[in-house]
Amino acid sequence: MKYAKGIKEDGIVIGNHFDKYGSTNPIVRRLMSGFENSLNELVYQTNAREIHEIGCGEGHWTVYFHQQGFQIRGSDFSKKVIDIARNNAEQHKIDEDLFSVKNIYDLSTDQDQAKLILCCEVLEHLDDPEKAIAVLHEIACPNIILSVPNEPIWSVLNMVRGKYWKDLGNTPGHINRWSTKAFTDLVSSYFNIQKVLTPLPWTMIWAKRDLSK
Repeated sequence: MKYAKGIKEDGIVIGNHFDKYGSTNPIVRRLMSGFENSLNELVYQTNAREIHEIGCGEGHWTVYFHQQGFQIRGSDFSKKVIDIARNNAEQHKIDEDLFSVKNIYDLSTDQDQAKLILCCEVLEHLDDPEKAIAVLHEIACPNIILSVPNEPIWSVLNMVRGKYWKDLGNTPGHINRWSTKAFTDLVSSYFNIQKVLTPLPWTMIWAKRDLSK
């Protein structure tokens, strides 16, 4: 698959800086295996077969879960990264129309609802993450899975590997930083928490919207 490798759109870093999913580095491979195993665990525990991935980037997880037989679509604010996602879909002989350009703040209940909303490694990039979570609350019917870097562990590990020292280990484009407790508290103000996992160095949460309200 192709990746954005740190390019920007409207001044915002889009996609992935490198192919972390296909890395041959044993440490990166172990970390990504932990993320994948945790994500699979939560996705299957929801029992949902319909997924809308918000902030899908280059389409890695949309393609992955499509290949697992899920009914899935992906969206991202960036036209550049959606062009890459569509190219990746074509390479995997998947309909490129699974991907669309949508801003997270503009998602609507009539077009974007799904049994499971998947939003991984997105909120740390946003100017107004609480507004985004409020929008996601309206389109989750009822499940949502969210993941963000687990701080300060994320930044410490970046510095250990010699990256982003001048920013104290903060990855370019990350403007929000949460510990597991802080992120769980934020999500629980909108959703009912079902399960919290901490695959190093992330926080990953499965939660549900109360549809009775």
